[in-house]
Amino acid sequence: MAIDHLADALNTLKTHEMVGQDSCSVRATKLVREVLRLLKENKYLKDFEFVDDNRGGCFNIQLDGRINNCGVIKPRFPIKRENWAYTEEQYIPAVGVGLLIVSTSQGVMTNSEAQKRHLGGRLIAYVY
Repeated sequence: MAIDHLADALNTLKTHEMVGQDSCSVRATKLVREVLRLLKENKYLKDFEFVDDNRGGCFNIQLDGRINNCGVIKPRFPIKRENWAYTEEQYIPAVGVGLLIVSTSQGVMTNSEAQKRHLGGRLIAYVY
């Protein structure tokens, strides 16, 4: 059975936010790095840094207390560029609250950025 490092990372973020901690550590992968970058750009995290532990590395994350819920979307459904409004209704509680993270042909980005670029893609995760 494959290990889903992104699911583990988002679960760690959520549980540490729920108990009020201000930092946590997650296993490092390229996808986790891209998702953390998007969360930082959208002000869900204060900062994160890579730490090489000679076993693949990890990210030390400074939490901001803004994440109420987050998680991966499995299976990673494909979304056409004209279906963003319907998809947002399924995973995000209200308009303008939270974001979807999507993998497109131009890289990992948020749903609003994919809409602006008129792209579809595969859903990866949600956060609000």
